[in-house]
Amino acid sequence: MTQSPARTLRMAGIDIGTLTCRLLIADLPAGAPVKELRSDRRILRLGEGVDQTKRLIPAAMDRVIQCLREWNAIIESYRVNGIAVVATSAVRDAANRAEFLDRVKREAGFDVEVITGDEEARRTLLGIRSGLPPGVTDMLALDIGGGSTEFILDRPGQAPIVRSIDIGVVRLCERLLHHDPPTSEEIQQAREWIAQETKVAVAEMKSCQTATFVGTAGTITALAAMAQKLPAYEPARIHNYRLTLATVQELERTLLSRKKADRIGLPGLEKNREEVIAAGAIIIRTVMETLGMESVLVSDLGLREGVVIDLINRG
Repeated sequence: MTQSPARTLRMAGIDIGTLTCRLLIADLPAGAPVKELRSDRRILRLGEGVDQTKRLIPAAMDRVIQCLREWNAIIESYRVNGIAVVATSAVRDAANRAEFLDRVKREAGFDVEVITGDEEARRTLLGIRSGLPPGVTDMLALDIGGGSTEFILDRPGQAPIVRSIDIGVVRLCERLLHHDPPTSEEIQQAREWIAQETKVAVAEMKSCQTATFVGTAGTITALAAMAQKLPAYEPARIHNYRLTLATVQELERTLLSRKKADRIGLPGLEKNREEVIAAGAIIIRTVMETLGMESVLVSDLGLREGVVIDLINRG
């Protein structure tokens, strides 16, 4: 008697981030890579003002809920087997998060899981691991978000070590980078803060500099697109691209020498990332210099892929 082939499951995952919301609808054949059917990402800045007020503002909630309503209709058309929706730093930090979660359920039809920094890192790791080139074993992953940044040291046979720091591109802009472009004093303050937090984050990560350094999320992928002067976002050219420290330093200089309005139209820079990309460049440059990393391997896969893989793993 012949065995029936393993079933392919179709899943949808949504990542509601501080800066960006991401959708992935994918088929997950047993034992095979994730096969993307539909994806979308929108810079909606849900975390606007949260660092100061600890509250999500109505306009930001409205933007996200409108997007989620559109995505719900798209997901329905794909007849998925399961859906997972997660929210990260901004919603974690917001005193009025219950109001937001209730509105999402009522107006967009989704139950949202608010995940901790550690859980965010665990699922991000699932996403990154699913698309690494052959031969990468020990890995130090960096996930720069809007409200927080995660460091994940993952070695085969050992439990991953995860450290989350409360520095992200939106938080850094709102807390320190008040001028356009930022002043040298603001940049110096930012560097000192990032370097200090990075040293604390990796203090227990023995010999992490010997691991392959991998970066995920919008800052890293945007810089990889800018380094290649891509006219449009091309995942195949961004994924597993190696971004050198020298290139990061050059891009940071370019970004910090321009006002936000003058960054619009720079090759590879997606719309609405003009302000936060400068903060992102400061973060990745400072982290690389603090750790002595000469390059970073860019992963176009991350939390949203990890969300759908986790959904399958839960059975």
